[in-house]
Amino acid sequence: MMRAGAFLFCLLPLAWTASCTGSRGPVVTLHGTQGEVAVRVEIARTREELSRGLMWRTDLDADAGMLFVFGNSAPRTFWMKNTPLPLDILFLDDAGTVVNVAAATTPYSEAPIPSAGPARYVLEVNAGFAAKHGIGAGARVELPAEAIRTADKPG
Repeated sequence: MMRAGAFLFCLLPLAWTASCTGSRGPVVTLHGTQGEVAVRVEIARTREELSRGLMWRTDLDADAGMLFVFGNSAPRTFWMKNTPLPLDILFLDDAGTVVNVAAATTPYSEAPIPSAGPARYVLEVNAGFAAKHGIGAGARVELPAEAIRTADKPG
């Protein structure tokens, strides 16, 4: 019994690292001019998760990101306070179409980063990701069923 507990205790840091880098989780599929690309995402849905986002993260796998899910479609504004990683921020409408991309945001900046129109979802990925894969306004994004179910819940 003691060995099993010790083994699980040793695995906890590995699980935490995987969740922090986004190497596990639901998949978002983006369709850009360079073809289809998959991103494993952490889904931010609670007030705390939506507020914290990727703050204080020092690394993010190349195929990872964070998907913010809101209960309604509205103009959104993000910032980079306490975020050391430069990010591309993709604002998505109800259907998962990219409204606009805020490319290569400035780490630690408190300057507002607005959507160009109503957005229900926001995807944060490493800076340069959108340009590398040809993702811009009008690109189609397939969202994981878990994100859509969360967004459809009232409140």
